[in-house]
Amino acid sequence: MGAPFRTELLGWKPSRKNKLGWKWVPNSADTDNATSLRLAAHVLDQLGEPNPNLTESEPVVPPANPGALLEVQVLGDLANQMPVMDPRRKWEFARGQSIVRYAQYQHLAGIDAAIAKDPNLRVTLGTDYLIKPDVLVGLAGTPTSTGHLWLHAAIACKWTIRSDRVQNIRHENSNMIRHRRGRLPHLVTVTAEPLPTRLASIARGTGEVDATYHISYDELADAVAAYGSSEQQSAWEEVTKQGRLLDYRNLAKSLVDW
Repeated sequence: MGAPFRTELLGWKPSRKNKLGWKWVPNSADTDNATSLRLAAHVLDQLGEPNPNLTESEPVVPPANPGALLEVQVLGDLANQMPVMDPRRKWEFARGQSIVRYAQYQHLAGIDAAIAKDPNLRVTLGTDYLIKPDVLVGLAGTPTSTGHLWLHAAIACKWTIRSDRVQNIRHENSNMIRHRRGRLPHLVTVTAEPLPTRLASIARGTGEVDATYHISYDELADAVAAYGSSEQQSAWEEVTKQGRLLDYRNLAKSLVDW
């Protein structure tokens, strides 16, 4: 299964230079990594988009900016599913909003106001606490001391995984853990990254990320089994057996059940 919108985002794009010398490459692959290209290509093949480098047909070019659209699709999908799964709670969905809007972090608004009045404080205190997650799920109608929404979940949507993105997610989540007043939000990542070793870099960890959800979980599992090296297969087994990497189709229910 995977995400219902995965076929709208994943696809083949033209390439001038890549490790395999292909004219077309999967838009989720690292073009400098042959394994990444092969795994992503097998995912697309299972989604009904066969490798155009092996035929003379030209594929439908996917969106130019799938990363931003991933955020939009995740927000829309959760907004459609969660109120149906649990209509008793008043869900609120947002994209790219500051965490100071929510009850656990509303106290940070005072720090922000103080910094605005005294620029020297910006140097002293920094602004690491001014976090704007890609997708936020809030709860309205729940009593809070401030009268603000509870932040139920903060979702980092990363089309692919690179070392800088991993560090950014961990850093922001660590700050949300440290600065909260009250219940910790569910902190998760959604991605289309095809390399298990890179998935492991964010899926395994010490608590900054509760779980990572893949939009093409089943297709990638088959790709890793068919074309993954022993290193990639080992990384996949590690993060899936430990429940650190999950199928995106389980995300809405996980958030509702939590």
